[in-house]
Amino acid sequence: MDWMTPLGYIIGLGSVGYVLVQGNSVGLILNVHAILLVFGGTFGSTLISYPSGVIGQALRAVRIFLFPGSRPDTTVVIRTIVRLAEKAKRQGLESIEADLPQILIPFLVNGLRLVLDGVPADIVRSNLIKEIRFARDRHAQVANVFRSAAAYAPIFGLLGTLVGVVQVLMTLTDPKTIGAAMAVAMPATFYGIFSANFLFLPIAGKLNVYAQEEVFLEELIIEGVQCIQQNEVPALTLRKLRSFAEAHKRDQLQNAPGPAAAGALGATQAGVGRRAA
Repeated sequence: MDWMTPLGYIIGLGSVGYVLVQGNSVGLILNVHAILLVFGGTFGSTLISYPSGVIGQALRAVRIFLFPGSRPDTTVVIRTIVRLAEKAKRQGLESIEADLPQILIPFLVNGLRLVLDGVPADIVRSNLIKEIRFARDRHAQVANVFRSAAAYAPIFGLLGTLVGVVQVLMTLTDPKTIGAAMAVAMPATFYGIFSANFLFLPIAGKLNVYAQEEVFLEELIIEGVQCIQQNEVPALTLRKLRSFAEAHKRDQLQNAPGPAAAGALGATQAGVGRRAA
């Protein structure tokens, strides 16, 4: 588990809960009608916006958001590629086929199988880059599901406010019912803004980060597969891969202070496109 996720929720929920308790507003915020209006409307609009396959991927992505599991470490990937390069240099390229079942990185295995099948280097690179593009588009589509939900939620919160105002106007002659009418208006606005900024957008943001990490590792693997195919010296392969990883870290540091995570993602995707071209 990425402990930043539960820590963020503990801090966020604790801060909001503390303010609500201190202001004696907990009872006013807990309104079933407002919850149904905002979350029911948001989920309904999201289901209308995307096909069932994308919705299914988004639901599975929630599990990845909470429990990302262990992902291949850059050092491990580089060490694996260099070890394969050493074996290919000593015993020939065909000798690494016996190691493929033990490699737990599917993208690396796919690239090496293309090499072992005798596919030319430019076609190997082109095919692997296409896989990256397809995966990147799939990740972006899943993240867009949560961005859409984040856009819908405040609108349904505003709709709840309008419903409450209409009810107030209908009961102006009976002051006793005005409070009950406004009980839907304010909580609906709260749930709309809160869910967009504390639930849907954070999920989309973290999924984007995971997608960027996956794209970087796959680009690194492409460079390593090309080195193996060209029968380069293992020491040179190691230097190339380390330089590639260090350049990625520098790029991350340069993009980190950006005003929005979406801008950083766009820059990364643009870089992938340039390298692919």
